[in-house]
Amino acid sequence: MASDPRPSSLRDPQLRDLLVFHNVARALTSSLDRDAILRAIMQQMEQFFEPETWSLLLMDETRRELYYIIAVGHTEADVRNLRIPVGQGIAGWVAEHGESLIVPEVSQDPRFSAPSKIEVKPSRVRSAICMPLRSKLRTLGVIELLNCRLDTLSDYTISFLHVLCDYAAIAIENARSVERIQELTITDDCTGLYNVRHLYRVMESELERAKRFQSSFSLIFIDLDHFKRVNDVYGHLTGSRLLADVGQELRNAVREVDSVFRYGGDEFIVLLPETGKEASRDIAKTLISHLRNLRFPAGNGSDLEVRASIGVATYPDDGEAVHELIGRADAMMYLVKNSTRDNVAVAGIGLLPR
Repeated sequence: MASDPRPSSLRDPQLRDLLVFHNVARALTSSLDRDAILRAIMQQMEQFFEPETWSLLLMDETRRELYYIIAVGHTEADVRNLRIPVGQGIAGWVAEHGESLIVPEVSQDPRFSAPSKIEVKPSRVRSAICMPLRSKLRTLGVIELLNCRLDTLSDYTISFLHVLCDYAAIAIENARSVERIQELTITDDCTGLYNVRHLYRVMESELERAKRFQSSFSLIFIDLDHFKRVNDVYGHLTGSRLLADVGQELRNAVREVDSVFRYGGDEFIVLLPETGKEASRDIAKTLISHLRNLRFPAGNGSDLEVRASIGVATYPDDGEAVHELIGRADAMMYLVKNSTRDNVAVAGIGLLPR
């Protein structure tokens, strides 16, 4: 009788299971990269259940949709833009109800056949195992295994699958916690904008990129006029609320590729990638016009108007280092502050006509 060619670790079920848990635990503790950890967990699951194809989908809670982050057995193009509404298909049903599904014959299950066009699947799907990734009564995602060997499933193996799903949920929660901590280190508490620490980091990257590709970028330095008067008359709470509102308006007014930072006090900086002097001048003029047309509630039934002094500087014309560019834009802002206020000055050009 021929001997089993598999390593002893795979022939002994208990040793195999222990090895799987060891590998998963090692993945959880060796990296903070969510996708790398989840892929490691799914690879262990693949060895254990041997599906023909398998996928891991995460929940977009805002849009109430699932999206694929790992799909083994499919090309990236198959799933890049594919979204599954919660409640549709087997994966959508599992996400909605937070319950596992084992479907021996998918052709006889209406949850699979009706919305099947929106799920990635091989040409001949016979069976499906679909399980939710749950944490704190929330569904974080769904694991879908297609065409497993269902004849080998038992209460033990299903429990084992639940444990692996718990590991995956832990990985997702840990990654989200790390992301939240990272956001706190680069975000200003008052306005929700990026802070000055992140400004220097982003500018260094932008500087290297601009040097490499011989391109340009610009800074817009914004200082609110007579902001101290707001704090003195209406109080610091109103002043803080006004800063947050102005920050949001600036973020909404610029392009998607642009970044807005709170530099300090009532000062803001807008970073404009791939933007030369003329284009940045036009954007600054649009911003000051936008601010002039805004009214902000003062909290006592009256409205506040906002005016600003704005300076503009461009790489490489006005400086080739981070501090040099910020200093040049700051100098242009003070040129406005010490003359007319409520205007724009551009390095190399000077004050613009009002």
